[in-house]
Amino acid sequence: MTATPLWTATEAATATGGKATADWQASGVSIDTRTIRPGNLFVALKAARDGHDFVAQALEKGAAAALVSRVPEGVAADAPLLIVPDVLAALEDLGRAARARSDARVIGITGSVGKTSTKEMLRTVLSGQGRTHAAEASYNNHWGVPLTLARMPADTEFAVIEIGMNHPGEIAPLSKLARPHVVMITTVAAAHLEAFESLDGIAHEKASIADGLEPGGVAVLNGDIETSHILQDRARAHGARVSLFGEGPQNDHRAEKITLVDTTTVVQGQAGDMPVLFKVMAAGRHFAVNGMGVIAVVDALGLDAGLAATDIGHWAPPAGRGARERISLDPVEDDQTFELIDDAFNANPTSIAAALEVLAAARTDDGKGRVARGRRIAILGDMLELGPDEIAMHAELAALPWMAQLDRVHCVGPRMHHLHAALPERLRGEWVDDAEKMVTRAPHLIDAGDVVLVKGSKGSRVSLVVDALRKLGQSPRSSE
Repeated sequence: MTATPLWTATEAATATGGKATADWQASGVSIDTRTIRPGNLFVALKAARDGHDFVAQALEKGAAAALVSRVPEGVAADAPLLIVPDVLAALEDLGRAARARSDARVIGITGSVGKTSTKEMLRTVLSGQGRTHAAEASYNNHWGVPLTLARMPADTEFAVIEIGMNHPGEIAPLSKLARPHVVMITTVAAAHLEAFESLDGIAHEKASIADGLEPGGVAVLNGDIETSHILQDRARAHGARVSLFGEGPQNDHRAEKITLVDTTTVVQGQAGDMPVLFKVMAAGRHFAVNGMGVIAVVDALGLDAGLAATDIGHWAPPAGRGARERISLDPVEDDQTFELIDDAFNANPTSIAAALEVLAAARTDDGKGRVARGRRIAILGDMLELGPDEIAMHAELAALPWMAQLDRVHCVGPRMHHLHAALPERLRGEWVDDAEKMVTRAPHLIDAGDVVLVKGSKGSRVSLVVDALRKLGQSPRSSE
């Protein structure tokens, strides 16, 4: 049986108002020739490079057609193209049409911390209860949201759309494009403060995800944070039913007991009137709280919350977002290993506090390396886009309670120099001004039996340190 195409030339032309130069059928949508698959519609977006420069390559790799604003140089006039006035606007039109033709229940998710990992948790849980579509990676911006929608098969039952922002006014238009039935806000924290005057400003922007809610929609909101009232007021102003999640007694879905046990988290709580117990296969209080939010979303959709609680245990964090792996330092002696926690994708005070709590609960191995005692080691890169108080925010990390359980903190970047200076002598490791220098130092700072956390904003480039530590390994193995 022939699979139903995602888009035909006629459908795409109708959706965008464009002109198709040939009759074609596309099985997917791609914006990158490095990952394009035969049968995809290639979208020639203008970003760092003009996508029109890659149309010929996309067609050579088997693209069904290309979405363009002109016939690119070196491409035949009769090549399979969809010609439109503006490629990004046409991608939005495709996303809008895909949303309109689908009966899927749509969930929009945003938050300063945890939106991508929670989106993946929702993907895992909802996949157990119906055909589920969700964004790749963290495709959550002005092109990522329409691309995710344009890729949505017509028979999708649940769609999870991640929506992010860097500046005011970005979230509401994307939410109106996605038209969610349920929205979820994981938390509001000090991130992108350079573009906002205060935490309240960030909360108002996050709260605007409710602007796109379908009539009768539900807003699943973090009830523990100080700006929760801003989120609730905006949601209710749009006629939404509000469902709160968190740890406090005011929440409809609450985690009453959270136990971090090395690489897992056990959660006991209440989902409305129903007692709930579930395990997350990753250590982290934030994973536990967001897991309760996931159950609240499932409840809002009228699905099986008990099955969702079971299925949360099938989720594990992706690389760069708290994924854990064991690195072998010796090809002969199997016990000469250390554990790496890769959390190098983003950082703000809230997410670093959560990551350090995970590190503090990690189980080390004694009697293996030259130090003879396993240590908990943090390698922390700069937190970026924090605004005028960034120096104080870095220095204040030294007062986090989880620091007492750590053995050494190494710092990367000019902002992290202020944390380095504030650390007690017992904890103060090395400081370097850029990640490349830590790449050369890191192999000398760890030993068998250690647990090593690497965390920083993406722009701090501490992912290079993660790569250097991985290269020490003979055969990396999952510790989960």
